[in-house]
Amino acid sequence: MLKLQDRNLPTKSVEKEENLIAGSLEAHKGGFAFLLPDDQDHPDVYIGKKEMKDALNNDRVLVRVFPASGNGKKLEGEVVQVLERANDRLVGVVQKNKRFGFVVPDDSRITYDVYIPQNKLKGAKNDQKVVVKINKWPENGMNMEGEVLEVLGYKDDPGVDILSIIRQHNLPEDFPREVWQEVKAVSQTISPEEIAGRLDLRDKLLITIDGEDAKDLDDAVSIEKKENGNLILGVHIADVGYYVKEGSALDQEAYKRGTSVYLVDRVIPMLPPELSNGICSLNAGEDRLAMSAFMEFTPKGDLVGSDIQDTVIRVRERMTYTNVRKIIEDKDPDLLERYKHLLPDLKLMEKLARALQKKRFAEGSIDFDFPEVKVILDQQGKPIDLKRRSRTIAEQIIEEFMLSANRVVAETMYWLHVPFLYRVHETPSDEKVFSLKEFLFGLGYRPRGLEKGHPSAFQNVLDKVKGKPEERVVNTIVLRCMQRARYAHESLGHFGLSAEYYSHFTSPIRRYPDLVIHRIIREVRKKGKLTEARIEQLSEVMPKIALHTSTRERVAEEAERESVDLKKVEYMQSKIGEIFPGIISSIQSFGIFVELDNLVEGLIHVSNLTDDYYNYYPEKYTLVGERTGKTYKIGDKVEVEIAGANMEEKKIDLLMANKKE
Repeated sequence: MLKLQDRNLPTKSVEKEENLIAGSLEAHKGGFAFLLPDDQDHPDVYIGKKEMKDALNNDRVLVRVFPASGNGKKLEGEVVQVLERANDRLVGVVQKNKRFGFVVPDDSRITYDVYIPQNKLKGAKNDQKVVVKINKWPENGMNMEGEVLEVLGYKDDPGVDILSIIRQHNLPEDFPREVWQEVKAVSQTISPEEIAGRLDLRDKLLITIDGEDAKDLDDAVSIEKKENGNLILGVHIADVGYYVKEGSALDQEAYKRGTSVYLVDRVIPMLPPELSNGICSLNAGEDRLAMSAFMEFTPKGDLVGSDIQDTVIRVRERMTYTNVRKIIEDKDPDLLERYKHLLPDLKLMEKLARALQKKRFAEGSIDFDFPEVKVILDQQGKPIDLKRRSRTIAEQIIEEFMLSANRVVAETMYWLHVPFLYRVHETPSDEKVFSLKEFLFGLGYRPRGLEKGHPSAFQNVLDKVKGKPEERVVNTIVLRCMQRARYAHESLGHFGLSAEYYSHFTSPIRRYPDLVIHRIIREVRKKGKLTEARIEQLSEVMPKIALHTSTRERVAEEAERESVDLKKVEYMQSKIGEIFPGIISSIQSFGIFVELDNLVEGLIHVSNLTDDYYNYYPEKYTLVGERTGKTYKIGDKVEVEIAGANMEEKKIDLLMANKKE
């Protein structure tokens, strides 16, 4: 974060006022924003366009909060001080004349252009994408001023779109020299000395289950049945902490990145590939160091015992979600024959996963089952297909097993009273629950118990809409009602999972918090008890790591989402004029949002509903024709024509099929 220059700060008397809240801004392209307070217990605050003053998206600001005007109403406020600027660089398109130029930011949430003097354009031409450094922030409504640092190419050049996203989010592309020097010193084989003192599981039947294109395999699973009928589940995680030492160049760079970023056409890894795809990846047939969580469950999924061990493993088979699904659900004869040595274990895994899932839902865990889209690209990076990805039994097996390991590790470490990192998900705010109830009332539902703050009440809503046209829409709105999951140094529980203790333990290759807690677990197991000095040191650093990695996670998610959305729009450019089935996902006064079967969403502007004049009824989320009485409501199935696909605005324009003038 960048400290704001003193000349832009208000007088210190502002700091003495009441109703001032600090936090970061989450801006929207309409010009308004929400303050996400530093105090996690404080609800979000709505900031109108005029009240934004000169603040920008992600800036850390001080906001004066106005008293709430009524029950369930949003808190509103105004920016009184920018504490820190989020970034001094942005990406945009050049528009120039003979004397100067402007850069129009790609990020539509930034409503200011950047003035660039002629001598600071660095040879950039009209319609080229550039990286700009901000030298002067907006003030009193005036544009920012800056200079071009890098010319990325013309906006339609191959690869410039994703490169722009990488630059916009300041994602690192290469590792520093010091990191590569440390990587070279890491052996790609395991010595007998490294195995000594570890539980040897190389003769056990362990498998990995991942996507076909996965290369960083950080979890393997095993299962055994005891004589009493109980099942011993083993979740074996790559021992990344053994190779990435605390305070090393590798560690510092991993902390800086916080997470791997999975863009539509590439991965920007947290660790160099020699580690993430090499010695730390649980590749079949190769000896690997691991940290293993063992859990004993009854056939009904009740946990009766657990243990965590440093291990050495050798994965027997590298399985894919597709093949496991075909074996379990389709009974594919060729795969049944090929993997007949795995069938008893796969059947036990399926049985345990279903028992764990049933128990989890009975305890109130919320089940969000959203289909995802995978963008298929050609060699030039052009999208050629959009494929739906659903959660099959194969994904559910790994999901349930990883959830179980994460819960066991969190609870174990909590009761040892050592500094730790938890994955927390807090109860929805009263304001968001009120908005959700209003939305559901408009659809004709009368939900009960939402205000009591138990996850089972939200699951009841999802159960009621299951199989109905509005199911996906309601699922989306319920999800938006939830707080954002984050990392914390305190165990605050996980609302969505209805779990009192939860952590992220299972992906140290791609998530820094997982790497941190692996080190703490090993240190506690090795020493038995941490010194007071070590506890004090960890207690001081854990909140900082939690805040930083939560921030890096949000950056990664935003970049990943942007890359997919961009390629969706590009794909639909080749479909203009074609007819697609879809479902109405939202209705606003200005038009109808429709989600197509391929999960692309577009807008039919109300001006293009030419068969009648339509009135908007916000309390029921409907549009009703004044003359014909024709009604459009959320969940309706419709057929639409693709009218346009705008890459700059990442927007799809639609028309009702056969409703053109």
